[in-house]
Amino acid sequence: MAEAVGILEVFGLTTAFVAGDAGCKAADVHLEVFDKNKPANADSLPVPLLVCIKFRGSVAAVEAAMEAGIRTAESMTGVVQHYIIPNPDEGTEKMLKISALDKN
Repeated sequence: MAEAVGILEVFGLTTAFVAGDAGCKAADVHLEVFDKNKPANADSLPVPLLVCIKFRGSVAAVEAAMEAGIRTAESMTGVVQHYIIPNPDEGTEKMLKISALDKN
């Protein structure tokens, strides 16, 4: 069985680092590579860059990490979206490795 994944999308890279750190300190999880998105309406957002944090671990650990990450992100620039996938499909596993942060 695959590890659960918690996907937390936040405004800005700094918020992503701080929320990711909070989640890792709150539970026994590890992070997949962050991803970024600059939507068409970026100029109207609080921060023009959306960053996706991906916590991995048991369902209970991911839930605890997500709660800590959400709390932290909401105290900073905010949360765009969040979701937990308890048992990701093989195709989803491949998608979790994709990141636009290492692209120009």
